[in-house]
Amino acid sequence: MSYFAIAVAWLIAAEALMSFGFGFPAADLASPDTLVLVHIVCIGWLSMAMCGALFQFVPVLVGEPLFDERWEMPALALLTAGLATLLAGFLSLGGRLPVGLWLLPVGAALLAAGFALVVLDLGLTIWRARPPVGPAHFVFAGLIFLAATVTLGSVFAWSLSGHGGKALDAVLASAVPLHATAGLGGWLTLTAMGVSYRLLSMFMLAPEVDGRSSRLTLGLGAAAIGVAVAGGLLAVAAETGLPIVLGAAAALSLAALALYGRDVVRLYRNRRRRRLELNTRMAAYGIASLVAAALLGGALATTGSFAAHVGAFAFLVAFGWLSGLVLAKLYKIVAFLTWLETYGPAMGRVPTPRVQDLVAERRASKWFAVYFACVWGSTAALLVNQALVFRGINVVMLIATVGIVQELIRTRQLADVAAPLRLPDGTQAPRLLYSRN
Repeated sequence: MSYFAIAVAWLIAAEALMSFGFGFPAADLASPDTLVLVHIVCIGWLSMAMCGALFQFVPVLVGEPLFDERWEMPALALLTAGLATLLAGFLSLGGRLPVGLWLLPVGAALLAAGFALVVLDLGLTIWRARPPVGPAHFVFAGLIFLAATVTLGSVFAWSLSGHGGKALDAVLASAVPLHATAGLGGWLTLTAMGVSYRLLSMFMLAPEVDGRSSRLTLGLGAAAIGVAVAGGLLAVAAETGLPIVLGAAAALSLAALALYGRDVVRLYRNRRRRRLELNTRMAAYGIASLVAAALLGGALATTGSFAAHVGAFAFLVAFGWLSGLVLAKLYKIVAFLTWLETYGPAMGRVPTPRVQDLVAERRASKWFAVYFACVWGSTAALLVNQALVFRGINVVMLIATVGIVQELIRTRQLADVAAPLRLPDGTQAPRLLYSRN
């Protein structure tokens, strides 16, 4: 819960900054202000939320306890301190703070230490269990690309601080897209795909995806990111061939996404739970945003305008696909964990509510509908270069996000549980920001 709380706070901060015109599109994509915004979204919001979910979910995936639960809070502290320090370094780079560029490598080192604890804890949990190829292996591949993302980010931090030398400066000049690909594509998207396979199957009571299909999807997806990152670095070093490498990676990515889309459609079609809960309905909108992003990227690349509109593409991936899916699943995960924490010890001894009794889906669905409408509207505004319209839509998106977060808080407070069932004998009210179990 602490990871989730910090993550949604960063999300609200990012949306507020965009609403006030901080960073892209008011500033250049490579500006220090945009770097602040990008890292708030990718580290503070998406990575924090993903780490919190994986600490709970990986043991479920592999049927084994977490390798060492004591590493969770030190990792959270290091990630929070590292991100704050890195952001201060970017603000210093842009002249907004007088502190100094030495904050960049310090922040990168703290983040590397925090993510190292995450990778080791989750990676050793999966390695020790050695599960059959499936969702857990998507997570394992995502952790590998997380390590690559952090490594490249550390190189950039040293270079931006003025201590990189000619070799690191050359990497910085050309490899920023590879850093973004490893993070958004490898770490966040591959992990989200793997987790969604199991969560959708679990919450819709659908048969598991065929192992051969998921293996092929993982193989193509990992190959796409691997070709982009490793091949891209070689192309940067050779100073030639980068467009060819990225083109091959894009083709592999489209094949992987096509297989993933086919698997997701099968999950929805073959479900036993005919009436979809809100989290699975909203997850469909997130996955639809991924499909839309793939089509948009292909169209922009075909017309030669991808570089001009890369901001719109990245926004749709970050806020439509990844943020949309994470918010949808958080709505269910928070309710499920709150139910386990509060009513699990009393189950079978006294009447207890259902997990669904902890939420008010009709009220929450309105906030989700507004959120996704704003994401798609903002993407359209970026495509036609309407920065002021983008800011206006983001104000509404911020309000919708606050509404969704308020629903999560109400769930933790048991505010929507009928009074007779709220706290029966033998139960305790959950803490808002920290789980008891």
